Amino acid sequence: MDVRLIATDVDGTLLRSDHVISARNREAFAAARASGIDVLAISGRQPYSIGAIVAASPLEGFVVGSNGSVAVDLATRSVLFEELLDLEAQRTLALAILERFPDAHVVSVRDAGNSYVAQHGYTGDQDPGHEAALWPVSHRFADLDEVLSEPSVKLVIKHPDRSLAPEQLLAVARDLAVPGTHPTTSGAPFLEVGRAGVSKATALARFAADRGIEASQVVTFGDNLNDVEMLRWAGLGVAMGNAVPGAIDAADEVTLHHDADGVAVVIERLLGITPGS
Repeated sequence: MDVRLIATDVDGTLLRSDHVISARNREAFAAARASGIDVLAISGRQPYSIGAIVAASPLEGFVVGSNGSVAVDLATRSVLFEELLDLEAQRTLALAILERFPDAHVVSVRDAGNSYVAQHGYTGDQDPGHEAALWPVSHRFADLDEVLSEPSVKLVIKHPDRSLAPEQLLAVARDLAVPGTHPTTSGAPFLEVGRAGVSKATALARFAADRGIEASQVVTFGDNLNDVEMLRWAGLGVAMGNAVPGAIDAADEVTLHHDADGVAVVIERLLGITPGS
């Protein structure tokens, strides 16, 4: 395979369970870059959070966040592109979900992922926007009307009952089929909604086209439903050993668990590297 771009999801894929990029994964991506291959971190997280994770690693550079809705050059903090959820579409979907699940709460992620406006009553392990940040991030609470008053790069809907899986919210959102919306899940405890027609695959296609790279020259790694589109789109889509069934079904092959350096194993094979050499 003529590989020119390797793109990896972050949580459950690049990161181990301890939220660290292993030395072996770092070395594999360094070898890929040394071979002239572009590498890219792409996640449901926001760029400020991805940037903190990949800082001083071979993946530092351009990153794609919010499930393909926003891309940022970490060196300059310039926004390369941003896809926003239409106001009417986000309001229609949010109100319909809340009618079915009145205890759920909504968060609007805005400003290229740099600000969060959460509905009063939102509960979580920490406040929205709590992740380690490469630059300052704002987060505040507001009434629902204000939360839905501006277009979002991603809309988050979370139910406080942990026994209610986000996939249940996803099933309802898909049944509603609100025009202009693209609901998905990433393994986080909430529903994630972006603009219709926008996914990690569309972001990768845009990134690759700017560099004259064909889909057949792209390798992608992922573990969850928000990775399905890019696993199908790439010349080689690789699901992790810990991936959900939907991601495994979309992939061309399955590698080892994310705690067993499954990403590095595939990159080493593609580059002809003998582990430990």
